[in-house]
Amino acid sequence: QVQLVESGGGLVQPGGSLRLSCATSGPIFRSRTMGWYRQAPGKRREMVATITTDGATNYADSVNGRFIISRDYAKNTVYLQMNSLNSDDTAVYYCNADRRYYSSIWGQGTQVTVSS
Repeated sequence: QVQLVESGGGLVQPGGSLRLSCATSGPIFRSRTMGWYRQAPGKRREMVATITTDGATNYADSVNGRFIISRDYAKNTVYLQMNSLNSDDTAVYYCNADRRYYSSIWGQGTQVTVSS
């Protein structure tokens, strides 16, 4: 059963922008911190950005000022607006729904490739 549905990945040129989306059910969305993580080839998965249920955000230093995470309670969707992309941003991006004392939920991942 797929609980997190990601979309928006693709190929983009350096300096370009992409917006990732992750949709889920209302009960999951309303009760969990939502986040985006990424994993590049040969590297460990790393946190990109998170947003709590009350809207507090946290960003990795490498994306701070370029990426924006947001959540829409009407659509049960979390977004990651990615600007000024560079080759270091190339990775599979995973949506995450996290809640203390509960198992973390992961999406299937969406590929983002930054290349000219």
